[in-house]
Amino acid sequence: MNIEIQLPGVRLAVVEAEGVAVTPSDPQLVHEMETLCARLRQQFTLESLTGAESIIFVRAMFRRWGVDSSKYRPSSEALLRRVIQGKGLYHVSNVVDLTNLGSVEAGWPYGVYNRSQISLPVTLRLGGPGERYEGIGRRVWHLTDRPVLADANGPFGSPISDSTRTQISDGVTEVLTVIYAPASSSDAAVEQAAKRQAARLSAFAGASQTRTSLID
Repeated sequence: MNIEIQLPGVRLAVVEAEGVAVTPSDPQLVHEMETLCARLRQQFTLESLTGAESIIFVRAMFRRWGVDSSKYRPSSEALLRRVIQGKGLYHVSNVVDLTNLGSVEAGWPYGVYNRSQISLPVTLRLGGPGERYEGIGRRVWHLTDRPVLADANGPFGSPISDSTRTQISDGVTEVLTVIYAPASSSDAAVEQAAKRQAARLSAFAGASQTRTSLID
């Protein structure tokens, strides 16, 4: 899938997966999640987290979009703060859990979407006046001047919080992952993140086919 980028300072990695089965996370995935959480709690405090390279670069990316990252926190930073506070990663489903694992691992926002509910073309842009959607967790997100992924039917995702329209639920078999990486990120780092996501979708969600691509 191609995504038109209309915002500065960002590059995207896209992972498409087919033949996925949405289930509870298996013990091996849970172990990977818990192991990474323990390592991050040893490595960071809430105070030292602000000096992490990924946090600095993602916040700078938000500033280039005119977005206050302390008011509208990047999803990756929100997850990292949760982990360091000892709350661990959410347990939602294998697809959501492995995506959150990748996000805290890379330190970049990840979005995972039901591909069958997305109508081309797709654009990464700022939300227009009055745009909004029902966010996961029953909160209505007002999107004016906020970064959004939008398709032919309007916004459906964001590096802050995603919509219910394209959320992952039981029965979803086609999955789209978008990794929002700062533009300064190396090809090798972005490719590694995408390939790791694809491998986990195969290993933990049974994906029969995956494709990865980088978009600048």
